[in-house]
Amino acid sequence: MTDDGRYEAVRGRDARFDGEFFFAVATTGIYCRPSCPATTPRRKNVRFFPTAAAAQGGGFRACRRCRPDAVPGSAAWNTRADVVGRAMRMIGDGVVDREGVAGLARRLGYSPRQVQRQLNAELGAGPIALARAQRAHTARILLQTTGMQATEVAFAAGFSSVRQFNDTIKEIYASTPTGLRDARPGRSSRFGPVAPRSFYGGVPLRLAYRGPYAAAELFDQLALHTVPGVEEMVGERGARTYRRTLRLPHGHGVAEVDERLGAGGWLECRLCLGEPRDLTTATQRMRRLFDLDADPYAVAEHLGADPLLAPLVAARPGLRSPGAADPQELAVRAVLGRRLPPDEARARGAALVSAYGQPLTTPSGSLTHLFPDADTLAGDSLDRLELPGPRRTALRALTAALADGIVPLDAGADRDQAEKELLNLDGIGPRTAGYIRMRALGDPDVLLLASGISGISGISGASVAPEVAEGWRPWRSYATHHLWAAAG
Repeated sequence: MTDDGRYEAVRGRDARFDGEFFFAVATTGIYCRPSCPATTPRRKNVRFFPTAAAAQGGGFRACRRCRPDAVPGSAAWNTRADVVGRAMRMIGDGVVDREGVAGLARRLGYSPRQVQRQLNAELGAGPIALARAQRAHTARILLQTTGMQATEVAFAAGFSSVRQFNDTIKEIYASTPTGLRDARPGRSSRFGPVAPRSFYGGVPLRLAYRGPYAAAELFDQLALHTVPGVEEMVGERGARTYRRTLRLPHGHGVAEVDERLGAGGWLECRLCLGEPRDLTTATQRMRRLFDLDADPYAVAEHLGADPLLAPLVAARPGLRSPGAADPQELAVRAVLGRRLPPDEARARGAALVSAYGQPLTTPSGSLTHLFPDADTLAGDSLDRLELPGPRRTALRALTAALADGIVPLDAGADRDQAEKELLNLDGIGPRTAGYIRMRALGDPDVLLLASGISGISGISGASVAPEVAEGWRPWRSYATHHLWAAAG
């Protein structure tokens, strides 16, 4: 888009572009999301920024009315496989907070200076500024949704000192931490109060998304594959709550997400964390699981132009391609349940968790374990599981490769390299590797078909003409889910 096109989106308060860019008003010193309900400023007073961090670096503070830090992330970071896209996914996962810029650069295979230069050139902010904006957002959430002391909030959000925390809050929100807490959203807020309802307490969050959201279909898929002890689905269709345990960098936690959609475009979520410093990472992992940063408008426009997919896209607006809360767990489950009916795959997953999972100190409902990590599985013969020889061989090869770092599945992993390494392992074929790439690595352009789709008009067996499938790029993962949904 040109700046004039962006200004038209601001004039129309077009929520489709929330998170894709931000605008700031020179006369007020405030930056907003495109859908901000405030009076539209004059064009000559408006500046545009690709990220909130860039707007903050330009000396602008966040609007208290539209809360621009609470928008969905840009869909570009899901689709892009270049250094900037990978870096943004890693920053979202908290790599800079935990390992610094040097750790981020090492994971990317570049020097810190190169990473700094590329991010500044394209996003108007370097990795430190981008991580700082994320810390500020985490701090605001904790201040406005918990009773934690300000000092506790500072370190939980990732700040290195209370002074740094106070200065950042004042600069970004033009308020003190106490003032920000007193201004927590109420009934008069455009976005309504943050719902505190939860089965077992925790930090209440709103996970924003853009466009339509096919929640029922996504929750159906999660319910079909829940692993007892690690996941559960509570309630009836239309009002379900998905709950699961999380293994996080500083501890563990339990997340729960409601199926019922918020009127302002969000999913209600609660995070019960053993270590508050994991809030940012846990939030980002749930966003990836529920594919909340997708751009359903772009997907529908592109796939809806294909005669084969057009009726499927129209029948399920906002259908998402779910990711994974734990990429290594997803990979293990993909190999363990390969070519098995869902009931049998769940049973094998439950047996694996019972034999090798880490028990929670205090169970949360039916959630009793963390899914076993790759190190634990790689160091065992897996004889406690009744597995056929080839499947055991494939599982041991995968877990050893994950434990040794041969197959990287972190948020910013190189997708091509990861798939290549997966295919080099005994017992892992193209379909399993593709499924791991689609879900564990969040690739929106993976085509996986099955014999069950042969009943769909225009499809013979489990194949689609190559030239037709090529036309679905870069959204072939969404095309896959539309075909799966249509085939039941």
